[in-house]
Amino acid sequence: MICSRVCEECGHPVRSPQNRLCRDCRRKADLLAAQQPCPRCGKPGYLREETGWCGPCSHPGSPKHPPRTCRECGQLRRHAGLGMCSACWQKHPGRPFISGEHLHDRLADPPPWLTDFVAQVAARHCVARACGFITDLGRLLEDEHSNSPQALLERSRRPGRSMGSFARALEDFFTLRGLALPTDQAERLALNRRRRRVEAVPEPLRQAIADFDDSRMRAQDRARRAGTRPRSNHTLETALTTMRDLALFLMTHRSKDDWALVDVHDAEAFLATLPKARKRRLTVLRQFFRFARSQHIVLVDPTRNLTVKESNGFCGRTLTLDQQRGLFRRWTTDEHVHPHEALVGMLALLHGASSSEVRMLQIINMDQIAQTVRLGKRPHPVPLDPASWTVLQRCLAHREAWRTDNPHVLVTKGTKAGRSPASTAYLSHVLDDCGFVPRMIRSTRLVDLVNTMDPKLVAAAFGMDPQATLIYLSDRVDETRLSQWETDRS
Repeated sequence: MICSRVCEECGHPVRSPQNRLCRDCRRKADLLAAQQPCPRCGKPGYLREETGWCGPCSHPGSPKHPPRTCRECGQLRRHAGLGMCSACWQKHPGRPFISGEHLHDRLADPPPWLTDFVAQVAARHCVARACGFITDLGRLLEDEHSNSPQALLERSRRPGRSMGSFARALEDFFTLRGLALPTDQAERLALNRRRRRVEAVPEPLRQAIADFDDSRMRAQDRARRAGTRPRSNHTLETALTTMRDLALFLMTHRSKDDWALVDVHDAEAFLATLPKARKRRLTVLRQFFRFARSQHIVLVDPTRNLTVKESNGFCGRTLTLDQQRGLFRRWTTDEHVHPHEALVGMLALLHGASSSEVRMLQIINMDQIAQTVRLGKRPHPVPLDPASWTVLQRCLAHREAWRTDNPHVLVTKGTKAGRSPASTAYLSHVLDDCGFVPRMIRSTRLVDLVNTMDPKLVAAAFGMDPQATLIYLSDRVDETRLSQWETDRS
């Protein structure tokens, strides 16, 4: 039976009523009682029998070397290595190669790719981080597990949302040389994001949404194996977000805890909370209730007779002519504008390029002689005007300052050491300083092209479906051309 007595030092419970202290505090007290003052330094410690002094006094260690003149900075400081002081040695570019040589000599069977890995991390990272990667690699190579590239890559991953910079460096090195397959980190992150959305659903309605998510994941896997177009992770997560919001709406505002009780009025009330997202949300609700009806969760589909109640025409905002001229002057004459903002803005303003097309643009997609680039899935190279080509050269000069091997044109601080493109979040905020979003600028160019040219030609040039360009003709009247037509008619 555990006694209710507590320790006088830490407050933890004490099992025996005869003791004042818990087990850990008693051990600390016994260790402190065994210490005695050292006759040499006077500090409390454990005296050695052979010398009668404490440990530091019995084994003082080797004396420090006298200060020397550093060969790099020329100051009189303690010597650290290769005739340099500690500060100069820490940033010496040869440190990673020296660490790699020491690791190679220490291993009984060093892998043949070790020298190439040291050279790659030394070229892509700072000296301290490169040495840290080599130290982490040595720890993995010296343990009792397999030293195959795939096994090393799996063991180097950290648990959590990020697998760590060392694992990313190993993945880039192994996949570039065909030594290992890429990790499933993106799928793991997507799985966790979907799990968080499902767990946010109230308990009575959660199982049906979890089954709905499982069915869509199986459909995604079938589409991948069949070679068709599977749903992206973003599409699946957006659908779960809509279903989570619907479940919370039913529990909070409609007091319903069963999917069989949902009727058309509940669905209509939920869609009315965000009128602008009605079309997208209704599509998700129809997919879910079709699944629920097939699984006999509901008997009647409450969304069967609901309509979108909006036209399919383009209803977004566009830029005025003065705003376009102001942006053009900003991106071509202002030297303080970031090169990434200028490139994304100019390609969207003059060539209708989307953020994803600029994000995935690589060096190999450029033709320096013809001054053309390949954007996304467009069937033909896009010729650039002198202003756009000048902005592109500014962006390439900015990229050269990173000293990176990343094949993409847009290289950020987070992607300079790898080969992945810039994140979608970075592209969504790259134009914040100018006050306009990329979609608005691109829509302005598409509206102008569709209304001045044949929409089918625009669709062929942009690699779009012909129906996608026809929406820009809906309820669109060019006042300039209309006045000119009236003048000619009169």
